[in-house]
Amino acid sequence: MVATISREQLQRKLEHGGNVILIETLPESEFHEAHLPGAVNLPPDHKHALSLPDKDAEIVVYCSGPECDAAEVAARELMALGYNNVRVYPGGKSDWIAAGLPTVSGVPLATPY
Repeated sequence: MVATISREQLQRKLEHGGNVILIETLPESEFHEAHLPGAVNLPPDHKHALSLPDKDAEIVVYCSGPECDAAEVAARELMALGYNNVRVYPGGKSDWIAAGLPTVSGVPLATPY
């Protein structure tokens, strides 16, 4: 079982400049429509594209919401690759938006990973 993080915990981390890598596992078109601030896109068919030198980096993975299992699958795959600090935000984008929290639209200028 993959560890989880609540919306409140994630929000606190992001507000206080926590050094967390936030990954959305939805298709690129959905990511560009709206994503959580600071998130990078890692669609289901591109998991091999993640290349982080620090296997202990804090990683939070999310998808559309509780009905979506892409985040759980991605988290397990990342853990199998040796990443030690991976959690899933099970509420996902739908929970974040329902809480009235901000999202970002469009293509990010650069992806740091």
